[in-house]
Amino acid sequence: MSRSIFVKDGTAQGVAKQRLIETLAKDDKRIINDPYAERFVIGAPVIKLLGHKVSLWITKKFMPGFHEHLISRTRFIDDLIKESASEGFEQYVILGAGYDSRPYRLDLPSTMRIFEVDQLEVQARKRSKLTNNVACTSNVTYVDVDFNHQSLTEQLLATSFDKTKRTIFTLEGVSQYISKEALSLTIEELSKLTQGTKSTFFISYVSDLIGSDPQACFGEGYPRAVERADTIQRLSAKAGEPWISFYSSDEIETLLCRNGFILKENRTLADLNDIYFSPVGRAIPEEQIFKLEHFVVAKS
Repeated sequence: MSRSIFVKDGTAQGVAKQRLIETLAKDDKRIINDPYAERFVIGAPVIKLLGHKVSLWITKKFMPGFHEHLISRTRFIDDLIKESASEGFEQYVILGAGYDSRPYRLDLPSTMRIFEVDQLEVQARKRSKLTNNVACTSNVTYVDVDFNHQSLTEQLLATSFDKTKRTIFTLEGVSQYISKEALSLTIEELSKLTQGTKSTFFISYVSDLIGSDPQACFGEGYPRAVERADTIQRLSAKAGEPWISFYSSDEIETLLCRNGFILKENRTLADLNDIYFSPVGRAIPEEQIFKLEHFVVAKS
């Protein structure tokens, strides 16, 4: 990769904030549960005081469907990781781990080796917030990588990572922040790391329709779609983490196939609404569907 995955933690905090809000929902209405999210969120006590309904209402005023989009992405990956563990996958590599808490909140087998890959300073900040009352992390290895000067492959192989074992890799909410060249190089490295094994790769990407047809990135009747697509990009840039790369579904599939991966799933909130939200009485109306980002599963 040509640049570090996380320079600041603004967006990582933003995602953790939505996980915290969802965790405040009643048990029978909750899509995900993250007891660690509050440790990474400035202003967490205020959010907890406001509660789920009010915090969700505030988020909806800013961007309808934004909360549900991020929570559906979280749940989709949660389910993928748990399914992989039940199928005998032996390793889990979190690329650009940020404030991901899956190694601590999911009931994964202690035999599953987990590798959190990110910058040293990001990992130090995260670990400082996970010092107390955290589930056993003896199977977690922190892999610090300066993507400007170090090879992901070399850094992983310098640990207990085993190229012969079935591995699931996740690259969540990152591809829009890095160059297309950087993403291509990363997938090439993953291809070499998974040769001869049946491994899985999750990646999320932002649709290139955001530039040519923003309305198509939202449900029919979504209010002020063009304005809100611009707003989310502007706020990300203001936080020092601008969106610079967008993809079509064909482009992503070609990139994956070129490196030996076969695309198995390509989902958005529109696809997951009936799977996650409808069953708990929280179905999202069409005019609030946020489908700017796609969730892709590929297998080697």
